[in-house]
Amino acid sequence: MTSPMYTFAVPVFKQMLMALQAELAQASTHASTHSIEPDALLQARLYPDMFALAKQVQIAADFARGVSARLAGVEAPIQEGQEKSFADLDVLLAQTVSFLDGLSASQFEGSESKEIILRPGTPKEKRLTGQTYLANYGLPQFFFHITTAYAILRHNGLAIGKRDYMGVY
Repeated sequence: MTSPMYTFAVPVFKQMLMALQAELAQASTHASTHSIEPDALLQARLYPDMFALAKQVQIAADFARGVSARLAGVEAPIQEGQEKSFADLDVLLAQTVSFLDGLSASQFEGSESKEIILRPGTPKEKRLTGQTYLANYGLPQFFFHITTAYAILRHNGLAIGKRDYMGVY
């Protein structure tokens, strides 16, 4: 039997990251076809105090890697967050999906009761079970950044919709 923790993490992260990757490819084409400087999209934000598109993508990838790694009990590959172009973001998402592909369901066995400590040793330290970490922290954080990236692209004229957001499932 496949671990439900694996099922609710890795395939979901992969689906949404690959959908985002396709949206970014469309955005790159859109910028090119409409003579829009790519940075105008990559640095676009919904509101001045929010992160720009590129940062939203980086954070979504970080959550997919970090959450999965913690639950699987492995080290997450570290990304520097230096992606500056659509091509860079494409590589980041491909590397993240590749990392997820390297995880097995057996690595997630028992992770629902595993203790996950957020911000260890700080006044903001939180201790969560793996199940709470995934369901109430990891997935909501991930979806926030995936959705915000989608909204930035849509707001900036990209002709994408729910099918693009959802990807292949």
